[in-house]
Amino acid sequence: MTALAGIRPDRSRRRRPSTWVLLAVAVVIAAIVLLPVVIIVATAFKPLAEVNAYPPTLLPATWTLDNFAKIFTQLPFGRLILNSFVFAGGVTACALVFDSLAAYALARIDFTGNRLLLILIIASLMIPFQATLVPIYQLVGDLGWVNTFAALIVPRAADAFGIFFLRQFFLALPRDLDNAARIDGASEWRIFSSVVLPNAVPALLTLGVFTFVNNWNDLLWPLVFTNEQDMATITSGLTLLTGPSGIVPYGVLMAGSVIALAPLAVLFLIVQRRFVTSVASTGLK
Repeated sequence: MTALAGIRPDRSRRRRPSTWVLLAVAVVIAAIVLLPVVIIVATAFKPLAEVNAYPPTLLPATWTLDNFAKIFTQLPFGRLILNSFVFAGGVTACALVFDSLAAYALARIDFTGNRLLLILIIASLMIPFQATLVPIYQLVGDLGWVNTFAALIVPRAADAFGIFFLRQFFLALPRDLDNAARIDGASEWRIFSSVVLPNAVPALLTLGVFTFVNNWNDLLWPLVFTNEQDMATITSGLTLLTGPSGIVPYGVLMAGSVIALAPLAVLFLIVQRRFVTSVASTGLK
């Protein structure tokens, strides 16, 4: 015991340089990642003269809220925020429902063609969505859905990645839970809704965050399927900010970006604990 007691301090001292190096690397990486966010936030609070000043400064000398007031006068920004919530929230809700149903069937029900269907779903992940954009637009146009929420939400109501992700999580759940419920006379729907889903809350939250963030930040999809300002989302609406002679008011643009960033930050803060738990406990088998 005495010998071990004398060794431990030496080991801790030997680890200290590497610990400081790792800490320094982590700080540098964090600074690089956060620098664009700092620039966006700082520019949002700069007056016009400082935004266009050269050489540029990182932090404003004079802080102002004028850019946040202008974003609501130059654009129907309240409507853009509402459209973004309907679009991203609608896609997230639909994806969670349909992805979980498909994932449950692939993970817990043995039927002919199960493996082939899974392979086709995984293979679809390799097809760039840009390749299917024109056919989807033609279909949406034939249905008369252009400039509607149906055009934004329905084509994204299910996602191959979400199906695969949830299937892997469902496979990790003990099948004894299903068998015990069947012995008690539970139907397949009752097993899915009352046994599997309650145990898959971390995975559902993770998929929900990914889906909501991806659609909230999406620019191309709303630009293709909507051409009216009243149906634009925040990302597509900010592209309309063009001043005289094509000059972009970057201060106002950054103010809109800060407002667009706020719901995502709040969402992550709400679900971060369950989100981290899911990432740590979920394995792709």
